[in-house]
Amino acid sequence: MIAKEQIGKAANTASAQSETKTQHKGLPTLKLSTIFAMTFGFFGVNMAFSLQSSQMGRIFQTIGADPTKLGFFFILPPLAGMVVQPLIGKYSDQTWNRFGRRMPYLMIGAPIAALVMILLPNAGSFGFGYASLAALMFGAITILFMDLSSNVCMQPFKMIIGDMVNESQKDKAWSWQQSFSNLGGVLATIFPFLLTWIGVSNVAPKGEVPLSVKMAFYIGAGVLLLTSLYTIWSVKEYDPMTYARYHGIPEDKKKEKQPSLWHLVKTAPRSFWEVSFVQLFDWFAFQYIWTYGTGAIAKNVWNTSNPASAGYQAAGNWFGILTCVESLAAVIWGFMVLSHTKPTQRKFWFRIGLIMGGAGMVWVFFVHSQMLLIVPFALIGISYLTMQTEALSLFTESLHGENEGAYLGLFNCGICLPQIIASVASFAIFPLIGKSMPGMIVIAGIMMFIGALAVSVIHPAYSAKTATK
Repeated sequence: MIAKEQIGKAANTASAQSETKTQHKGLPTLKLSTIFAMTFGFFGVNMAFSLQSSQMGRIFQTIGADPTKLGFFFILPPLAGMVVQPLIGKYSDQTWNRFGRRMPYLMIGAPIAALVMILLPNAGSFGFGYASLAALMFGAITILFMDLSSNVCMQPFKMIIGDMVNESQKDKAWSWQQSFSNLGGVLATIFPFLLTWIGVSNVAPKGEVPLSVKMAFYIGAGVLLLTSLYTIWSVKEYDPMTYARYHGIPEDKKKEKQPSLWHLVKTAPRSFWEVSFVQLFDWFAFQYIWTYGTGAIAKNVWNTSNPASAGYQAAGNWFGILTCVESLAAVIWGFMVLSHTKPTQRKFWFRIGLIMGGAGMVWVFFVHSQMLLIVPFALIGISYLTMQTEALSLFTESLHGENEGAYLGLFNCGICLPQIIASVASFAIFPLIGKSMPGMIVIAGIMMFIGALAVSVIHPAYSAKTATK
């Protein structure tokens, strides 16, 4: 989203306006090519997140982490998101320079994220020793920095939709972004399986991560850099005057001092709290899928809980394939259903998505067939896309251009906090259910069903009709 000419010059304003056809509630109607350019970059960003979510449990158990303490390592990524995203949002709201408003942060975050992606799978390769404190601390610090930098990359892509996309195109933009995100997830999660299939080693000395996983992270780092560069080069952000005009921000408002994050929390629209309440349950659930998915499959299908065994590593590869299934199902659902969703239907599809995800998670507990797992994971993938798309659409209905980046960053706390709660709760829940990883997936499914019930608390800004759905 880097401006080809200095932002603020009339030439750039004219270029930005030439991207439009008609006006809709202040913001222009964008060309599909523009929406593609601002959403496609999520392809590379989600390769980082997908490799992290699908391989993190495998990596830490491979280098010797105690399964009962896995929750500790999974606290770090959402904690990083809670800190970084509101700050990126707040300060990018005030960043206007020749590189744009949001994109300077992507230009910094992308190369750092790529570097850390290369380091993470090597946590067991520096001679620290199996289950050593040094190896586990290296892994923990690396995953923390990976999530910090990945969040710096992710936020500009979210914010640019709020900055530039009108209400009639918003569902399409969020859906496309999440669909490209899931396509990136397809590549990321299938790589260890494909690399193993072509002969790359999927086993390693005790305490080391297999080469198939390392190479998947290396490839993901390269794709993240390339796709981020494409978005930076292809999309022009509005200059300050154009942005204010499209969002109906008076001149005196622009000169006011920016409110603190705490003030924004206290004055947040009602939808901020309502949608975040629902997310308390659905993101709690997905934290357990990421934490215990590989172990649950290894136990149910390969009948092993030994991370050093070939069966466990095969389960790790298959969990990557199932995450790929999630992504493919999500992409199809996104383009076929959610991209055509009307504002009045958002709440309805939000609830349907959570129910489908809950059913898929509970189903996993009863499946002992490698191939049959494809069906419940397809439902989980549909749910994952739906809950993100509709949550963002329902929340951003209530935003009006001012402090939009800060609010999107704060809204991400409603995603991160449930993951932290889930990780802390796992220290009590996991032993309580007999240290059963498949059982933890059932707990996740129950939380999704509760989330579906909680959708009733949401009062959409654009249609009172959906409140009865």
